[in-house]
Amino acid sequence: MKLAMIGFGQAGGKIVDKFLEYDERTGSGIVKAAIAVNTARPDLLGLERIPQEQRVLIGKARVKGHGVGAKNELGAEIAEEDIGEIQAAIDNIPVHEVDAFLIIAGLGGGTGSGGSPVLAKHLKRIYTEPVYGLGILPGSDEGGIYTLNAARSFQTFVREVDNLLVFDNDAWRKTGESVEGGYEEINDEIVRRFGVLFGAGEVDAGDNIAESVVDSSEIINTLAGGGVSTVGYKAERVKEESSGGLLSRFKSDESSQMDSATMTSRIDSLVRRATLGRLTLPCEAEGTERALVVVSGPPKYLNRKGIEQGRKWLEEQTDSMEVRGGDYPLPEPNVAAAVLLSGVHDVPRIKELQQVAIEAQENIDSIQQESEENLETLVEDEEDELDPLF
Repeated sequence: MKLAMIGFGQAGGKIVDKFLEYDERTGSGIVKAAIAVNTARPDLLGLERIPQEQRVLIGKARVKGHGVGAKNELGAEIAEEDIGEIQAAIDNIPVHEVDAFLIIAGLGGGTGSGGSPVLAKHLKRIYTEPVYGLGILPGSDEGGIYTLNAARSFQTFVREVDNLLVFDNDAWRKTGESVEGGYEEINDEIVRRFGVLFGAGEVDAGDNIAESVVDSSEIINTLAGGGVSTVGYKAERVKEESSGGLLSRFKSDESSQMDSATMTSRIDSLVRRATLGRLTLPCEAEGTERALVVVSGPPKYLNRKGIEQGRKWLEEQTDSMEVRGGDYPLPEPNVAAAVLLSGVHDVPRIKELQQVAIEAQENIDSIQQESEENLETLVEDEEDELDPLF
């Protein structure tokens, strides 16, 4: 699947940079175009692979390249005002060659959380290609303002995109891990999972031919209908024959040829562990509206029967008849399963964010009402004080 990726804000730009690195390493070709948008000049300068001419600094007149300081509403205002500058960069993209737009943003800060829904709405007005979001939720230890920003942004972002894929930092940060080290590892995890998912179908001709092709239309159909999506992933390393005589778990003992029954079982197991393991957004698989299974790895280790068995198991787990599946040959020493669950419902983290948004709105209404009452009282007191003078 060929994507026009737009990283909005610091987290978004870094992740798009990582996707370009993934493309170089695997030859997947999923990033047809890459753009970074930010209100902070240092964040744009710190990027390594996104071309300089595709780095867009917005809000120069208002914040002078210093960022919006986690002010969500200011980020949205600046995106509205400077949407023309972002569009000028998008105009350089050969849109007729892309399957979809993917806007990537951290939802806890100000620039990405405020600006990404604005951009999504703008793109959907102009283009017929799907517009997806990849939203990164902040960890609960990052502070109340970031959680509140995420609660506000999430509701708007999911409404403006064709589907919102979510990665929850809260489920991935390790205790005692440094912030910088933690984010670096998280970004690697994001790219690994979504790289396998979006890379399906983008394999050059030659030896790496998929047995059961997953093309861009399969991904688009799985994401159709809107809502929220999460991705599971599980990989096993393929070990070549060693001097000690140990063979890959995916090889037979005698001839190094694939043992069909073992392969079927192994791939089925990978699909199950990817689904029931740590998802990008923790939730229950039951009730998922649509799903997609992609198994990647060296072509000789991919097994159609195992993929089909895993797909049927996923149908039972989700109670959905819209479960697609296929393989994605990759020149890497891993056999991996990526499972996309689209249109998920039973998501505790989203319920938590919705509650935060409701409470925040109630507090805002209460504060506004109190302010109005105080103003009325102040005016009445002043009138009482002035009456005797006339």
